Amino acid sequence: MRLAFSHRVCPILKFIPAIALALAAAAPAAAASHDVPPVTDASTFPDVEVHAQEKVSIAADPYDTKEKCKLLRVNYSQYEILPIRVIITNNGDKPISLDQARIHLIARDGSKIEAAEPEDVERRASSASNRGKTIPLPSPLPSIHTAPGGRNRDIEEDFSEFEFQALVVEAHTTRAGFLFYDVSGLRDPLKGAKLYLRRLRGADGRDLFYFEVPFDKYLAAQPK
Repeated sequence: MRLAFSHRVCPILKFIPAIALALAAAAPAAAASHDVPPVTDASTFPDVEVHAQEKVSIAADPYDTKEKCKLLRVNYSQYEILPIRVIITNNGDKPISLDQARIHLIARDGSKIEAAEPEDVERRASSASNRGKTIPLPSPLPSIHTAPGGRNRDIEEDFSEFEFQALVVEAHTTRAGFLFYDVSGLRDPLKGAKLYLRRLRGADGRDLFYFEVPFDKYLAAQPK
């Protein structure tokens, strides 16, 4: 059934362009190009621990500045989430397994922080800044109120693209990726803190000696 309109324009139609512009402004901006940083040997980073006998080096590179975080789609610092890039270099002749590895952030007070899952970060982002938005429209139209969000596509894409996912570091190979840590309530979360790694296993199935990467090395290397 075809609807017929009067020759007089409905008042609401005059505001359709304004509504469209307002809704477009409220939509998330399209993700820009995000180039993965080149993978270099862990020993090239200031924050590194080298086990010469096991021929394994592990570095931790915190993304704690605005310039470094341009790579990521989300400003995680506003949610008190700290991205840390973990770099593992195996200079031995046999692979090492990360299948059972545990990688924790140990704060200076000794508290142990596990790496966050994307759902954890989404909940933090939702509660902190996604309580619903108000989109003003030209009078006499009322403002539009959007519902609070749950899933965050940008966070999910960051985890999908950048999260550390390697289960094996092959011989003479470097693997790298990001882990995200909830540092809420911690003042200067890197000061006196360290990244603690254990249960990395050699080709014979035995655990390697644990790694502790203190972030004070990283802080000391930063420009004053």
